[in-house]
Amino acid sequence: MITAALPRRPQLRFTALGFGAAPGGNLFRAIDDDTFAAAVDSAWNAGVRYFDTAPHYGLGLSERRLGAALRGRPRDSYLVSTKVGRLLVPAPGAAPGRDPEGFDVPATHRRVWDFSRDGVRRSLEASLRRSGLDHFDVVYLHDPDEHWAQAVTEALPALIELRDQGVIGAVGAGMNQSPMLARFVRETDVDLVMCAGRYTLLDQRAAHDLLPAAQQHGVGVVVAGVYNSGVLATDQPPQDATYDYGPAPAEILRRARHIAAICAEHGVTLPEAALAFVRGHPAVVSTVVGLRSPAEVGEAARRAAAAVPDTLWPALHAAGLIQPAT
Repeated sequence: MITAALPRRPQLRFTALGFGAAPGGNLFRAIDDDTFAAAVDSAWNAGVRYFDTAPHYGLGLSERRLGAALRGRPRDSYLVSTKVGRLLVPAPGAAPGRDPEGFDVPATHRRVWDFSRDGVRRSLEASLRRSGLDHFDVVYLHDPDEHWAQAVTEALPALIELRDQGVIGAVGAGMNQSPMLARFVRETDVDLVMCAGRYTLLDQRAAHDLLPAAQQHGVGVVVAGVYNSGVLATDQPPQDATYDYGPAPAEILRRARHIAAICAEHGVTLPEAALAFVRGHPAVVSTVVGLRSPAEVGEAARRAAAAVPDTLWPALHAAGLIQPAT
């Protein structure tokens, strides 16, 4: 599988397709340990060598499962990223209910925002214990939208210190927006950022701010949410398709179906085009797709390997559906 080196940390090479481990935290519905382990095995066999997780995903379940699934493989042969900013604190009281934030797990812990220096170190130490890994290659600040000041004065300096000591490989921020990520790129010493849902066939806001800044400053971009939570994930978007984790508005559904029709004229599917569009930008080092089973891995690998003709992009632009290719 094609790899790309992180401009500021060229020793870190990212596969074009990254394994998003949020489903390993039982995102939306539960899976068992064996199914997730088989998904990781399938991804490995397909050449995937970049895996992303976070404490937020299933209250630590994703980190535990991912670490167990990777155990036994040469540690220098793959990259793992996790995130800091949410501490998992035991929830006292009676028998727990279910986690209220979209993961089908018992609510044994609650998430507490903490971008302090101490909070970052405690979070990272807990992630290492859960995963059983000896280090993380990348650590992102996770959704610091409402915490800019503390993130840049405490959390990020703590991560940079660990990076400069060789404890972690690279530091960045991961968010569902592009303006603040662009600020991180322009104003701080991040190596990369993860942008979810803001550079896709339907939403190219990151093309105005984040991607030009990343190119200018030599910062890598990992794109997540490439299917905008579902509407771009099938050849023909259904009526009940989701967009940014809610029902797709009528105009979004119309545009997605228009894009799908033009893709079909060029011999490709909508999901194949969605992946190809993202990886075509020179600032993008990897595209992370959430995966929960061997079948999903196989489908993602096939889509990522599909040949997409260069004539597709001018056609989509001429129809007013995407911005001109960079």
